[in-house]
Formats: sequence, structure tokens, C-alpha cells
Amino acid sequence: MSNAERHGLIAKAVRDSGAATVQELAELTGASEMTIRRDLDTLAAQGVLERVRGGARTLLLRGEEPPFALRTNESVDAKRRIAAEVCALIADGESVLLDSGTTCLEVARLLRDRPVTVMPLSLQAINLLSTTPGPATLIVPGGQPRAAEGALTGPLTLASLAALRFDTAVIGCCGLSAADGLTAYDLDDAAVKRAAMTSARRVLLATDGSKLGHTAFAYVGPSALLHTLVTDTTAPPDELTALEDAGTVVKIV
Repeated sequence: MSNAERHGLIAKAVRDSGAATVQELAELTGASEMTIRRDLDTLAAQGVLERVRGGARTLLLRGEEPPFALRTNESVDAKRRIAAEVCALIADGESVLLDSGTTCLEVARLLRDRPVTVMPLSLQAINLLSTTPGPATLIVPGGQPRAAEGALTGPLTLASLAALRFDTAVIGCCGLSAADGLTAYDLDDAAVKRAAMTSARRVLLATDGSKLGHTAFAYVGPSALLHTLVTDTTAPPDELTALEDAGTVVKIV
């Protein structure tokens, strides 16, 4: 394999997956790790990718959201552990604003058995909380659901958020980094997340480690707005350190 062919293969692998380690690229190309490190330095200098500790990541913003049905079956165990830790941080009697997304849906499953007031921002969580009897009090916002995703957006959702104040907002994310902050794939979803964070005294971010170090298209806000991040062991250590330095409490499950 020529240098040009190897560089092309490396660039495609990083672009398609969002990030890759030196070891992964060495296995992919059959080259030594020393050669891969030199290749990554060369490609980074050309602006093809971004060099990070232990590998590289794409410079392209991840602008396409995977389908909700597909995400539901990804990292299920990690999402349930994250949801359990988030619920442990919420006291009985709290008012909770619950974002859309698959991890937040796992939080809804646990909160339905708690004496709390919950306003979900997705049809899936509203359906879960409304069809299962439990001590939780459900508040339903207005809004227009995004197709397939079920997330509520639009002026009625923003008006619902502006009219209320919550003890805690549990937010999901599409991307999070200390440098670029919290990001989403959809502009309307980003506006709802901003309004949700503004309406709560405390913001808990619930996400698996695959979202850390990535940047999606729509900017939500700086990481400093997050009081606590609950994630799993797959999160990049350098990102966790940077987030902690910015003032976010990090809990790993």
C-alpha cells in the first residue's frame, strides 16, 4: 500500500467513525503504529483531520442524527447505569424537566416510580409516564414533535418552558466538548435545550461517552452551564479533565 493509499484509507476511517485510535488505524492499514503516528501528523498539517492524544478525530461537524430506533438499541447497559445515577441525584419532591433522547427515556422509566413532578420533552417519555400508574406527577408541554424522533420543539414548547421553573433539568446531548460546548443536530432542538437549561436551577447532563469530544451542527451553550455530567467509562479522559477544569462535576458509572 502506497503512502497516498494509506492516507486516503486513514482519512476515510476517521471521517466515517468520527475518531480513531492509532492502534485501530494500524490494524486497518497493516502499518506500524509509528508509521500511523507520522501519517496522522502529516494529515493534521494538511487540515484533513485533528490530531488528538492516542489518535485523531474528524474536523467535520457531525450534522446527521442517527434514527431514534437505532439509538434505542445502542449502549443500553451504559444508558441504564447513567439513568440510575441521574435519578440518585434527584430528591423526592423535586420538579424535573426531562429532555428528549434515548438516555433521558431511561431516566423517565425510573422517575415514574418516584414522588416527583416531571415535564418530558418527548412523546416517548410522555407516553411512558402517562400509561404507567405511579407516584410521579406528569406535566405535558405544548409543541410540535419532530418526525420519528418525537422531540417537542417550536414556539409552544418554548412558551411552556418560559412559563415554568424547575429544580432540575436533565439534558441529553448530541455532542459535548470543553472547547465547543454543548451541541445538537437540529436548530429547533438546540433552542429547546437552551430554554430548558435557562428554566432550571440545576442542569444534569446525561450522556454516554461516545458524545464527548464531538461537535454537532447547532450550538446550545458553553459547558460551564452544566452543573453535573453523568457518563460512562468510554468517555475520553482528556475531555473529562477539561470539563472538570471548567467547573462541571463529572460522575462516571
